[in-house]
Amino acid sequence: MAEIMTIDKVCRGLQGEVAIPGDKSISHRSVMLSGLGSTPVHITNFLHAQDCLSTVACLRALGAEIEFQSDTELTVKGNGFHGLQEPGTVIDAGNSGTTLRLMMGLLSAQPFFSAFTGDASLHRRPMGRVAKPLSLMGARIYGREGNSKLPLAVVPAEGGLKGISYESPVASAQVKSALLLAGMYADGPTTVSEPFVSRDHTERMLAAFGVPVRREGTAVTIDSVMAEAYKAPAAIEVPGDISSAAYWLVAGSVLPGSKLLLKNVGVNETRTGILEVLEQMGAKLELVNERVSGGEAAADICVEAGPLKGTEFGAEIMPRLIDEIPIIAVAALLAEGDTIITGAGELRVKETDRLAAIEQEFNKLSPGAVETIEDGLVIHGGRPIQKARCFTYDDHRIAMSLAILGAAGDGVVLERPDCVNISYPAFYGDLERLRG
Repeated sequence: MAEIMTIDKVCRGLQGEVAIPGDKSISHRSVMLSGLGSTPVHITNFLHAQDCLSTVACLRALGAEIEFQSDTELTVKGNGFHGLQEPGTVIDAGNSGTTLRLMMGLLSAQPFFSAFTGDASLHRRPMGRVAKPLSLMGARIYGREGNSKLPLAVVPAEGGLKGISYESPVASAQVKSALLLAGMYADGPTTVSEPFVSRDHTERMLAAFGVPVRREGTAVTIDSVMAEAYKAPAAIEVPGDISSAAYWLVAGSVLPGSKLLLKNVGVNETRTGILEVLEQMGAKLELVNERVSGGEAAADICVEAGPLKGTEFGAEIMPRLIDEIPIIAVAALLAEGDTIITGAGELRVKETDRLAAIEQEFNKLSPGAVETIEDGLVIHGGRPIQKARCFTYDDHRIAMSLAILGAAGDGVVLERPDCVNISYPAFYGDLERLRG
């Protein structure tokens, strides 16, 4: 593993096509839900990255049969809707908050004991926002710091889970998904209300497995599921991850002379905030070959370099672009004028405190250009970008954003760059290839 990597300045823009790796959120869910079926599910364009492989390892530990035909193609066969088996050891969720939070919901409903650990970063991340509503359903979850941090143990619920109506204080797809997964096994309907609609990949995929979810405004409701009604589809095609495409959307916009075609990008409307913000900033984007596959919208996206201007956005759009804030900050630094981002407090409890990391590391490349506020950032665009040595905090999104910012300036030296393997192992290779 490389401890240091130098990204050189891109002098003539980026040119070519990028096959966007599979969506991380959908890859996780495809394996989890397939592991509850009794017939094989063939999954293609799976994201073969560390986080999703943690979910694969988890389902294998629970008795599912998983066979890879290639890095991005696999077959998953479970033992039926009530067929999960008690794991023989502690389950390691690695760095994956999605794996841990969704499995907390699913395993809260099972009649056996399970326990979780993870890497050092995951041990620091709070799980109380999932554990609290699950406990209201009757789940018994135990861990450090008031049952909110790893290691965590899930003990069978006395008398099973009960359906609840829960008003989530935050719009979080992970909280919502954990409750919907638990709600399938509850004694009655479970409703989750959010302040804004979060990404809906779980609801769409549940429908593909014969489990309807009803939406009314910002609330979703799931009924308890009869085992015979749970029908696994024969195949799932995972669209490309718009969070991974975001680096090329920004790079193609800010690096003079660039023109890129991003292939097979998921454009689910609960994820397209990045497109709206870049268009507000003046980016030249065009969606072509729009289509629907497995209930998920996808398209190819053409992006061409041009001048950007600062913008302002806040809490209402945040659930639709929370993971893209670091790369949006890069666009803001290279735009004319100020950009103000609010409502992003959740970034303080990701793989690292991303707001603090953006301020600390981006200011090395453009001194004084980034200020943090309690729940967001103020970014002063149009200033010179100098070469600097930056720390990634072992955070894949910080690492890739710094790489694009350095490529747009005079270069950057990244400490501990290999964290991109969490979501986009081919990122650095794609960057070099697109230089031509």
